[in-house]
Amino acid sequence: MTEHPSARGRADNALAAGPLGQAIDWAIGPRGLRDLRQLRKSVDGRVVVVTGASYGVGEATARLFAAAGATVILGARSIGQLEQVASEIRAEGGKAVALQLDLADEQSIADFAEQITEEYGAPEVLVHNAGKSLRRSIHLSYNRPKDLVSTTSANYLGPMRLTLALLPGMRSAGHGHIVNMSTVGVMFPVVPKWGFYLSSKAAFDWWIRAVAMEARTDGVTLTSIYAGLMHTRMSAPSRWMGALPGQSPEQAARVIAKAVVAKPRTLAPAYGYLSSVLVPPLRTPLDIVIGGIYRKLGDTQVSLDRVRAGGDRAE
Repeated sequence: MTEHPSARGRADNALAAGPLGQAIDWAIGPRGLRDLRQLRKSVDGRVVVVTGASYGVGEATARLFAAAGATVILGARSIGQLEQVASEIRAEGGKAVALQLDLADEQSIADFAEQITEEYGAPEVLVHNAGKSLRRSIHLSYNRPKDLVSTTSANYLGPMRLTLALLPGMRSAGHGHIVNMSTVGVMFPVVPKWGFYLSSKAAFDWWIRAVAMEARTDGVTLTSIYAGLMHTRMSAPSRWMGALPGQSPEQAARVIAKAVVAKPRTLAPAYGYLSSVLVPPLRTPLDIVIGGIYRKLGDTQVSLDRVRAGGDRAE
């Protein structure tokens, strides 16, 4: 198998890719599935839907599940790249179908879900992986309504609509598992510049957990993965993140595999659980300290360039 850009990017980072980085990764978790034979037992011959599957974690997840015998439905806006990934999977003996999906377009979501339902029935697994990251000072967003629309569409309203379209079939079938790729950031203190991103991720996290309480009685289960640092295109603009140990897309795909096999309600790094306990009683001092720190930090060059150019790509 050819080396993917995400893997090459990780290899360029000595700390993340070296023994120390790997050891830290393992210690803080969440740890991925080790025995892939268990994944095959869970998904062989089943339909798995993965959103945001053209790059990064979504692509790695699609490849992993297809290798385990699943029929993988890949969804993303970039249909050209999506078809290339699906073609490579099929060339390696897997089953993959590329369907265009724009989570900001209600009709696109409806068409995507309808095609899946008509041709494959209810999926066994739905992986909500697509997302829009944004780290930007609020004053840079005053005249950019797209910052609000893009984050809420990709991280909240779009996944909501897709769930509403596919969940009835899953409940009627009496089985299925949903994986929500959230972020450990929603377990952290509130931080400046991440308001659009984290609020939209937190909103969907709250909603899907509430939905899961109802759907669980019909056999449909949920795992919320509060992912830590991952070395992907999204984290690349914040260069300081590249100096820290984190997971590659392939490692994150194994965490998703573990979610599907073991079906835990939650998977998160150890520091996420610690933060969720400490943040409420320390809210005020944390607000003061973090606010002071962030006043000394600037925006990423990528963010500044895109504001000037009026661009709106995933960050």
